[in-house]
Amino acid sequence: MAARKTLHKPATRQPASALLAWYDRAARDLPWRVGPAARAKGVRPDPYAVWLSEIMLQQTTVATVRLRFEAFLARWPDIEALAAAPVEDVLGEWAGLGYYARARNLHKCARVVAGEHGGKFPHSEEGLLALPGVGAYTAAAIAAIAFDAPAVVVDGNVERVVARLFAIETPLPGSKGEIRARAGELTPKERPGDFAQAMMDLGAGVCTPRRPKCLICPLAGFCEALKRGEAEAYPAKRPKAEKPTRKGAAFALFNSKGEVLLQRRDEKGLLGGMLGLPGTPWTKHLDTDVFAAAPARTDWSDAGAVRHTFTHFHLDLDVYAGEAGRKKCAIGEWLDPGAARLPTVMKKALERALAVRKRG
Repeated sequence: MAARKTLHKPATRQPASALLAWYDRAARDLPWRVGPAARAKGVRPDPYAVWLSEIMLQQTTVATVRLRFEAFLARWPDIEALAAAPVEDVLGEWAGLGYYARARNLHKCARVVAGEHGGKFPHSEEGLLALPGVGAYTAAAIAAIAFDAPAVVVDGNVERVVARLFAIETPLPGSKGEIRARAGELTPKERPGDFAQAMMDLGAGVCTPRRPKCLICPLAGFCEALKRGEAEAYPAKRPKAEKPTRKGAAFALFNSKGEVLLQRRDEKGLLGGMLGLPGTPWTKHLDTDVFAAAPARTDWSDAGAVRHTFTHFHLDLDVYAGEAGRKKCAIGEWLDPGAARLPTVMKKALERALAVRKRG
């Protein structure tokens, strides 16, 4: 994209006022949020709910988190309850939300807050940053939303809004510093928590990646990208590199009760600490002797392959189904397939194996 001289520089406080007025009318109703009307009456957000929602929302959609958040809160209604829970239970409840290191850090953080901070979250960004699993964005979001601190909150939605508002030419991720600085100029001293949530709502529902609804945008009169007629061109991005593909094999071994053998994965690495089907490592080229990794010697049926996409690579997983009988098996846990809380890729593989087993 050719560099252009910026012709229009938005006045920093005017956009904030316009956005907050829009938020007061159009704020999303979310289970972890105290809306603007309630906040105006003095209702304060629960820092535990704010923290939990922000951790869950990392790399996960609001639609997915909405129901899962309520299930988490019903099971562990406060930080002390979560801290006292076995980590295996937390990992199981997290199944399907991805990035399982977040669940482990969630549990660690709960224990730190409950044990070292008397069950109270620190109010400052610096204090929040010292907690396990809390990065710069999350610390700013909790500080602003839970404690109304004038923190600069920048997620993907906010990046898009700010890049368009100021027509920032530098492609992401190189423009992150400039975007954060511009977002800081916009952030008001009053109602910074509502402002942060308003920016998120605007990016999620109005200033969308494709076909933004510029005609109803409360910031349309301040937007340099709209003035140029190039809203969708921002934020500028470098071409994405093609994701590599890894390969592996997974083995679904069933006993006479119909239970499946599952093993807990190592704490480190993808899906760390989660239950899953025994199998090979995930590598660029699949070893020809995949059955060396099988949990038992039996007649394995080829159940086909499943593909799952992680953030940085695709995984093609060959699935095999077999019966244990009285054969000696590798160490693991026998669980009813319907009761097992598995990560998505393992759920896909198990469903494939169950289909083959059902056909006989």
